[in-house]
Amino acid sequence: MRGVIMHAPGDVRVEDRETPTLVETTDAILRVAAACVCKSDLWPYRGIEAVDGPAPMGHEYVGVVEQVGEDVENIEVGDFVLGSFFASDNTCEICRAGYQTHCVHRQPGAATGAQSQYVRVPLADGTLVATPGMPDDDLIPSLLAASDVLGTGWFAAVAAEAGPGKTVAVVGDGAVGLLGVLAAKQLGAERIITMSRHADRQALAREFGATDIVTERGDEGVARVKELTGGLGAHSVIEAVGTQESMMQAIRSTRPGGHVGYVGVAHDVALPGEELFFSGVHLHGGPAPVRRFLPELIELIWDRTIDPGRVFDLTLPLEQAAEGYRAMDERRAIKVLLAP
Repeated sequence: MRGVIMHAPGDVRVEDRETPTLVETTDAILRVAAACVCKSDLWPYRGIEAVDGPAPMGHEYVGVVEQVGEDVENIEVGDFVLGSFFASDNTCEICRAGYQTHCVHRQPGAATGAQSQYVRVPLADGTLVATPGMPDDDLIPSLLAASDVLGTGWFAAVAAEAGPGKTVAVVGDGAVGLLGVLAAKQLGAERIITMSRHADRQALAREFGATDIVTERGDEGVARVKELTGGLGAHSVIEAVGTQESMMQAIRSTRPGGHVGYVGVAHDVALPGEELFFSGVHLHGGPAPVRRFLPELIELIWDRTIDPGRVFDLTLPLEQAAEGYRAMDERRAIKVLLAP
């Protein structure tokens, strides 16, 4: 099969690779219908994280089940399915509490790399969720979004306790931040402030439900949010970047008693204990338990209540994956869909 391999920072290639086969009796093999490039893929691409390479890439996927192990009971050959970036049994005590990304049997969800023609998914019964039928082609991008960026944005909004009567501020205008806007709107937020300096992303944020745009960053951004909220700060803040500046901007934009839902993968973030102690702000986040939300998100997409696939503003064939990485690295694209 063909699949994406990262050899070194900035060096992404599509190569001939061995087609995955069943390893455990709980595995499934999928024919990938669509995959994509994630912002977190850019950390090693930019040299900020080490490349453990040559490394198969990709952890977001939708596809058709080609094979299942003998102990798989809930997923069948021919099902159209999606999963998450972590595989989970969905039965352990942590999974039952809704934190499948911390499953006691957790492992990579796309074990062989999802930016490929086929992928092996471990713990198929707990990880994969089948759609009600074979989706129309125009639903595939939205279902793909649910496998990570929508589920992550949704968790961020839930962790921030977005809901009716709440003002929500969103730090980060990438795919996760934009879908955090969509999630906050669906959860009933009264006002949604998006922090963005990019006209195309601002426009999409407004489509998803943003009521206000703040272009300032850092302390100036905090001051602007407080100005918009009567000096108090937002009830709920989504942090979708993962830097020291974005985290402090999120915390300082939150009113006392408010909540920050943080899902940006942290890089050199250090929290000032004394400031946090006296802020009265709740923090909750981390790797999103996307599996918790998949049944609800699939239903919303299937019924065409939401259209999160709008975050894909560039679609390329798998063979042009390197261009997809460049486009996202250079901020020429919000999120790139790869069609095997």
